[in-house]
Amino acid sequence: MVLHKEKVNVGGADFWRQLWILFTIFSTLLAHYANAEASRVLELSDRFLDVYTQEQWLVMFYAPWCGYCKRTEPIFAQVAQELHSLSIRVGKIDCTRFPKVAKEMKIRAYPTIMFIKGNMKYIYNGDRNKEELVDYALRMSGPPVQLVTRPESVDMLKGSHTIFFMFIGPQEGILWESFYAAAENYQEFGFFYATTPDIASQHFDFEHLPAAVVYKEEQHHLYPFAHEMEGSEINETVHHWVNVERFTTFPKITRFNINQLMLTKKYLVVAVVEEDKLSQVPTHELEFRDMVESVIRKHRDRYHDKFQFGWIGEPGIAHSIILDTLPTPHLIVINSTTQHHYIPDDEPLKMTPQALHIFLESIHNESATPLGGDTYFVRLRRAFFEAKKGLREMWLGNPVLTAVIFGLPMGFLTLILYSIFCGDCFVASDEDDDHEKTE
Repeated sequence: MVLHKEKVNVGGADFWRQLWILFTIFSTLLAHYANAEASRVLELSDRFLDVYTQEQWLVMFYAPWCGYCKRTEPIFAQVAQELHSLSIRVGKIDCTRFPKVAKEMKIRAYPTIMFIKGNMKYIYNGDRNKEELVDYALRMSGPPVQLVTRPESVDMLKGSHTIFFMFIGPQEGILWESFYAAAENYQEFGFFYATTPDIASQHFDFEHLPAAVVYKEEQHHLYPFAHEMEGSEINETVHHWVNVERFTTFPKITRFNINQLMLTKKYLVVAVVEEDKLSQVPTHELEFRDMVESVIRKHRDRYHDKFQFGWIGEPGIAHSIILDTLPTPHLIVINSTTQHHYIPDDEPLKMTPQALHIFLESIHNESATPLGGDTYFVRLRRAFFEAKKGLREMWLGNPVLTAVIFGLPMGFLTLILYSIFCGDCFVASDEDDDHEKTE
């Protein structure tokens, strides 16, 4: 009886063991299938050069050793998942394995994200997050100006876009031509549409036709078109209007969009705070940022033409501009034309909206003292500052590797210099010894 009972137990154990093996295999296959579904990014090769002109592509050119590439890969996988039902193919290519592709596409940095449409190639220079990349691909996949034929479509645009531009009226004449040219020029950075007066009148207020509006943060603003302007003036002002209106009222400034903000040729009023790894800002710094934002929100008409407000969550960006490290929060104003900057005397946490008004007015009437600039001396200081900052970041990140990288060359250099300048000493000493022995 005991033996029979043991056999039954052993048989039961084998059954559960086999069931567990089958479950493990099934789970592995299921996970593999789920990963295959989740990652819709195509792995490309040299053959890409033969087929890329036939479709629309969003491609990431990368190198396996690149840390930025590794951080971008999961985001790119999410973008591919979002775009899989559209006519945009998403792929990536290892440029270390396929250098011919990198040379043909003129890749100079990793990762490079490029939208390809026929023979046209556009390098993406925006923030590397899913929302920005998806919007970029959608903008570039269509024509520069898309037609809106139904009133409800405008409501959909308002719900899906923070900013978009709309042309109202017949698609002819100098304003339309200028609007279309601006759309071609700024398609990478914004959405452009055209519709009829009947549809537009249900959503926007306008008096003259043709007209152009920008919808921004649940408000719309008309292009200040003057009918007495000549064609060249209209073309120039439309491009300028689109350039300065393509940003939100108080955007987050990053390493990717700061150069575009500088193209507005305005003063950049920047609240500098420090985000943690979870993108959270300390309460006292958040209050300072909100105070700066309230000034432009309440006084847009007063400051919009001359000043572009924004905030930075990575102080290192601001430090590279002012060539100094200041505790957060603080405020800087940058002249995007001359590269000069201004720092208020007031203590940031005690600054009031009224004090900020006085400070901005002193900049506008040129009574404030400009700092920095773009002279050769400042450029030299900036190069030294960036080198020192880069070395410090390397040391904090990996002190052992930094010591090896810089210690070995310094050691060899020391030995070479020692042998050059002290070699004669040894020769002279040997000659003296020989002379003494001879005597």
